[in-house]
Amino acid sequence: MAKKNERIVETRLGRLTLPEERVLQFPRGLIGFGDQREFTLIQVRDDSPFLVLQSLDNPSLGLLVADPYSFMTEYEVVIGEADRRLLGIDSREQATVLVTVTIPQGMPERTTLNLSGPIVVNNEARIGLQIPQTDSRYPAHYTPGMATPKKG
Repeated sequence: MAKKNERIVETRLGRLTLPEERVLQFPRGLIGFGDQREFTLIQVRDDSPFLVLQSLDNPSLGLLVADPYSFMTEYEVVIGEADRRLLGIDSREQATVLVTVTIPQGMPERTTLNLSGPIVVNNEARIGLQIPQTDSRYPAHYTPGMATPKKG
């Protein structure tokens, strides 16, 4: 049974007891999942750079995400003024940036990062937004390890 300020959440990784301070609010949802507003981040393994952005309302909705700076140093996320206000941040340094990851089954060498739709989270306020980028240098299917991101 969950204590006060905790939730029991069903996920693809099993049942979790989640403290309320790990709940992230996404006021606009995510692209393709606009009706999903509450998520949490689940570490896949201690030695893994990957996390699951897990919907708290839909156990089958968990997106694999990672810090893009673990794979590349040159990545600039543009956050407009309206998004900064909604997130409650003054600068990009006040937020965590995540990107969705695709790992084709049985082909980890074909892993791609979606650099065109980063997810920005104000960890203190626990608010997240997906902020589409228009810079063509940052494709939806970037393969880590490439010298320069290429359009995918």
